[in-house]
Amino acid sequence: MWYAWPFLPALVLLSELTVVRVQTAPCQTCRKLTESFIKGLERTANKNFGGGNTAWEEEKLAKYARSETRLLEIVEAACEKTDFECNRLLEQIEDQVETWWFHRQQEAPDLFEWLCIEELRLCCPPGCFGPDCKECPSGPGGVCGGLGRCEGEGTRMGDGECVCDPGYSGHLCQSCADGYYREKSSNDSIGACAACYHSCKKCAGPQDYKCLDCKPGWILHDNKCVDIDECGTELAHCPSNTYCHNTDGSYECRGCDQACVGCMGSGPARCKKCARGYRLKGAKCLDIDECNEHAIACPGLNEACINEEGSFHCDCADGFIRRDSICVENKPPTGPEKGLFDDMTDDEVMVLQQMFFGVVICALATLAAKGDMVFTAIFIGGVAAMAGYWLTEKGDYMLDGFLKGR
Repeated sequence: MWYAWPFLPALVLLSELTVVRVQTAPCQTCRKLTESFIKGLERTANKNFGGGNTAWEEEKLAKYARSETRLLEIVEAACEKTDFECNRLLEQIEDQVETWWFHRQQEAPDLFEWLCIEELRLCCPPGCFGPDCKECPSGPGGVCGGLGRCEGEGTRMGDGECVCDPGYSGHLCQSCADGYYREKSSNDSIGACAACYHSCKKCAGPQDYKCLDCKPGWILHDNKCVDIDECGTELAHCPSNTYCHNTDGSYECRGCDQACVGCMGSGPARCKKCARGYRLKGAKCLDIDECNEHAIACPGLNEACINEEGSFHCDCADGFIRRDSICVENKPPTGPEKGLFDDMTDDEVMVLQQMFFGVVICALATLAAKGDMVFTAIFIGGVAAMAGYWLTEKGDYMLDGFLKGR
């Protein structure tokens, strides 16, 4: 840890082991860590201890600029919390960071060079590559002639070969790649490589008539590269039920029309054979209307035939729905059965009521005529009730009807 000064001898041994453990850590992680550390130095350049008596602390304890307090502030912010590689490397090399901070800053002010190249041996100086930091191929213009990059440059990895910029090739990227030509220079310098016409593999200029050799799919004719029609030769190979379509410098296989089984081009007029559900009419494979072809295309009861492209299907006729594979009439749901008097009008009900009361009155009158006092009293009461009902509620209705002749 950062406060483990009494255990310095043990830490020195641990430091040597740590260097071995981080051999495979990428140079990029070390570079990013040191860059973040330098930003921390700049961020804390004008700070101090921040106590009540800064002057006394600076004098009696230590200068903030070289203090462990400042180191901790920088280290704590050196890696983002989500950067696993940076935090792991920082944990492994904390002893080397302390050594540089307290003892090596003056003689090795470049932290990246001292830590990542010399101490940890994770990186190489510019222009070098590989475990032993060998020099990259160089020529006029610098590494790879200034027209490419050295594979693994600056790291302990790579093979040092030149990866040329677009348009250039060769060991030092001094030649023009296929599809490019050397432009003429106004002075004695070597001209740049510029692109040929798109069909030329080699050329003397950018025009289509200055081709010297052609790319695959083209053939040279009068210094021009002419497209080869692979579809008209044996060069094209398309799977079944597709046809060859020529393109610039190549060809593509496209699917036949659905009316075809094998074809020679696009559409139903280029079929080799008609697909099932289609019939040749004139020069085209057209859909067969099975609903008109067959007398009974749909044998099910209450079924209707519906034609489709290349086929047909059976559905229930209008007003029918399918239940248990049978088309039945689509009837609305029925409610509870109606009562005996549900369909009668108010007037008809009134007549029935009048007839009922009339029968009751007649029965009571018959019993009253025999001298029975009980039934006589009931008879007189029933007549009085009927009279009151007719004279109060129905009297106006009957009188109005009588006056109007109803």
